[in-house]
Amino acid sequence: MPDLSHGDDDAAVNAIRSAVMRLGRRLKHQRVDESLSPTEMSVLGTLSLCGSATPGELARKEHVQPPSMTRIVALLEAKGLVRLEPHPEDRRQKVVTQTERAEVMLEESRRKRNAWLAHLAEGLDEDEWAKLRAAAPVLEKLAHL
Repeated sequence: MPDLSHGDDDAAVNAIRSAVMRLGRRLKHQRVDESLSPTEMSVLGTLSLCGSATPGELARKEHVQPPSMTRIVALLEAKGLVRLEPHPEDRRQKVVTQTERAEVMLEESRRKRNAWLAHLAEGLDEDEWAKLRAAAPVLEKLAHL
């Protein structure tokens, strides 16, 4: 495990945090459906990656309280983006599954955001692009720690 107590490391951590936050904010503006909140989009993305889940499981994965996730799921259901089905083993619970409409919307959103990011990357030189490609798995790992 790296020792991040040095001044250079502090500066690098600060630069990474700042750049990731700024880039994330800019990516949020590249949405296909402006009627969905970033949190609703995140829940749909989680369902797309992980498959169906109970509201409690989604709340843990999204780092929100269960009552908040219940409200989010209700909003997504009202918009026709998820459906609630009986839990196969626990009749007291429901399982949240994304609809085909949500899958299509997410794919359009990914395509738009990827195109926007690819356009930005055109401003990098070959060495910068190679470094960014090499950093992608590390950033992905950080995002899931």
